[in-house]
Amino acid sequence: MTDSTLISKGKVWLVLILGSLSAFGPLSMDMYLPSLPTVATDLHTTTSTAQLSLTACLLGLAFGQLFFGPLSDKIGRRKPLLITLILYSTASLLCGLANSIELLIVMRFIQGFTGAAGIVISKAAARDLYSGKDLTKFIALLALVNGVAPIVAPLFGGIILSFAQWHFVFYTLAIIGLVMLVAVIWKLPETLPVAERVQGNILAPYKSFPKILKDKSFMNFAISQALIMTCLFAYIAGSPFVLQKMYGLTAVEFSATFAINGVGIIIATQITARLASTIAEQSLLRFGTLLATIGSTLLLIVAVNRLSIWLLMLSLLLIVAAVGIVTTTAFSLAMQNQGKQAGSASALLGLLAFVGGSIVSPLVGIAGEDTAIPMALVIFVCALVAYILNLFLKNNTLPVNK
Repeated sequence: MTDSTLISKGKVWLVLILGSLSAFGPLSMDMYLPSLPTVATDLHTTTSTAQLSLTACLLGLAFGQLFFGPLSDKIGRRKPLLITLILYSTASLLCGLANSIELLIVMRFIQGFTGAAGIVISKAAARDLYSGKDLTKFIALLALVNGVAPIVAPLFGGIILSFAQWHFVFYTLAIIGLVMLVAVIWKLPETLPVAERVQGNILAPYKSFPKILKDKSFMNFAISQALIMTCLFAYIAGSPFVLQKMYGLTAVEFSATFAINGVGIIIATQITARLASTIAEQSLLRFGTLLATIGSTLLLIVAVNRLSIWLLMLSLLLIVAAVGIVTTTAFSLAMQNQGKQAGSASALLGLLAFVGGSIVSPLVGIAGEDTAIPMALVIFVCALVAYILNLFLKNNTLPVNK
């Protein structure tokens, strides 16, 4: 089945809505990024404490997926989406009204927790509809939509900051949540039939976690994706201070550089989807981790020697391109055997990635805002471990029904 066939079968709205829902993570994180230094100043706090607002959102995104993924295996995909979109908009509004860093951190956790439903359910819905290489191609289509978020979100955030305070970033996110609520009500059907849902009491879907965790194939691909996503989150948390404080970029200029890297993710994702028809997905995954290692090595050299911003941007572009390759292939490979437990499996994939991000977010600013070495070191270690893991990954770890 080709990409054009997927779209031609009345799935345009499905791709747009699921792609937008899967972008709630980038939207919640990236639109806020240009305002991080301003938030630290306005709320009279340190760089590391301000970055805890990112950590809180990441933890919410992680544990929200762990909760809503299995729940959607039990009660369907649509109902949890409707409820959480209302709660997401409310939490975003309260973030905008926060007058202390403590309140902002708490509300950011709730915002992430409710926004996580869109991420995990959109991917579970994709697994409801597709499998194998068709799933890889459909995930690439979703990535084409949600890949717009890392481009538009920081640009929009920078533009908002040029004429308004950071609070309005969250008011905008509240409006986006309400727009998506209308879209789900209007155009998104239920993708999980009653007959295919997990049976038993409300705790039944959570019983699948031990089985999934014992799946060696799943865990290999899940850990690979989590490590590379942790690289991305380290970049997200550290780059506002590195580029704006160290290299002197304005909020809008920072947003533009962030957008360029967003384009890199989209291009890498779409090329990966095309190559998946002729090249083994595991080979593509291995190349992605190698590319991340090369980019992170260059980044570490740039950080230690304080080299030019152009070399810095090149290294970051290589790293985010690797993210596009790894997330597309690792997700498809990990989900091949998951079937009825797609929601739970998708939740675990998200949990590992966002927990990693929540751990490294405050670490990248631990040495202050005048050095990029902590950010570069975190990214280098995660990329290298991912590459080593895949370098020795044997073919017999591939899903049996691939």
